[in-house]
Amino acid sequence: MSGVADTIGFDDFLKVDIRVGRIVKAESFPEARKPAFKLKIDFGLEIGVKTSSAQITHHYTLEQLAGRMVAAVVNFPPRQIGPVKSEVLTLGFPDAQGEVVLVGVDRELPLGGRLF
Repeated sequence: MSGVADTIGFDDFLKVDIRVGRIVKAESFPEARKPAFKLKIDFGLEIGVKTSSAQITHHYTLEQLAGRMVAAVVNFPPRQIGPVKSEVLTLGFPDAQGEVVLVGVDRELPLGGRLF
């Protein structure tokens, strides 16, 4: 993706529900076409624990992920990725080589807090 996306209204932004969660479990995902991990992310009582497939193997090890706070879109429909149903889209930015760097927060927050 390059260039700036089309201008949208604030109401369009509000349709995308981005929440903060904590990775409670990270596992290898050898069935994925591209290198990826399976993540279990806790978004608190209202949303619960959701599964995500994330192509983040270049910058992260499984040991680095457990306990980490991340941002994710929680209101996209689930996607079947091999044998895994990915329920949320874990967010990241590309580095200079196009490898994913996770979006995170710099302090503890209540799980499930919504981005605004």
